[in-house]
Amino acid sequence: MAEHLQLQQQYHHPYSQPRSHQMVKAATAATAGGSLLILSGLILAGTVIALTIATPLFVIFSPVLVPALIAAALLVTGFMASGGFGVAAITVLSWIYRYVTGGHPPGADQLDQARMTLARKAREMNEGPEQLTSAAAS
Repeated sequence: MAEHLQLQQQYHHPYSQPRSHQMVKAATAATAGGSLLILSGLILAGTVIALTIATPLFVIFSPVLVPALIAAALLVTGFMASGGFGVAAITVLSWIYRYVTGGHPPGADQLDQARMTLARKAREMNEGPEQLTSAAAS
């Protein structure tokens, strides 16, 4: 009867595992976590030692390194901006080409609607002074 109850509990809880399996998982997790914690401590110690050794070199060479880093940063920024603007220009030219050749690029309906609205407002602005002068002449 006890075996039947134990089997029934196992079937009702599909995610339950034997205790030994859980212990192996916990031991593996603790070992991996401890190893990674020790490794991160060693890396931190190595970083502090390397920084302690390199700081005097940075101070000695700073008149050369700082302008070089600024120049390198400006070069990288310039190339990135140039590339970004080039991609944007190619995208815009492609969109205009598709629009002019009769394709239907995204946003073409909004552009047509804005163009018609501006044309209607321009006509209204042209007709306004004519109506005022004709009303004043009468």
